[in-house]
Amino acid sequence: MPRDKKPREYESKSRLSETRFWIQRLSKTSLRALHILGICGAGGGILLAVEKSLWLNYWYIAMATGCILMLWEVVRDWRWLIQLKGVLTLMKIGLICLFVPMADYKPELFILVLLLSVVVSHGPSGLRHFSVLHGKQIDTKREIKG
Repeated sequence: MPRDKKPREYESKSRLSETRFWIQRLSKTSLRALHILGICGAGGGILLAVEKSLWLNYWYIAMATGCILMLWEVVRDWRWLIQLKGVLTLMKIGLICLFVPMADYKPELFILVLLLSVVVSHGPSGLRHFSVLHGKQIDTKREIKG
C-alpha cells in the first residue's frame, strides 16, 4: 500500500458529514447561548444581592448547560482535562462549590469565576491547549466550535 493512501483513508473516516457538522455546531452554539443566559441571570442576582428565588432558575440553566458542555469536551477528547482550559474549568467548579461555605464572598467568587471564563474562552490557543502534565502545548482531536 502506498504511503499516501493511509492518511487519506484516515482523513475521510475522521471527517464529519456537512449535515452532522452543522447539527453539532448549532447544538453547541445553542448550549453555549443558554449557558451565557443562565450566567447573566444568576450573576446579576448574585452581584446585586437580589432575592434568590428571582435568579435561581437562571442558576439551574447555567449549571445544567455548563455540565453538558464540559461532558461534551471530555467525551470528545479526554486530554481536555489536562489542558489548561479543562484545568481552569475544574477550578471554576471548585470556586463555585465555595459559594456555600463562603456565602459572604459569593460576589467576589463569582467575579473570579467570570474572569477565569474569559481566559478559558478567549485566551490564545497556546495557553488554552497547554498541558499541565506535559509542560507544553498539546493538540487534541478537532473540535466543533460553538
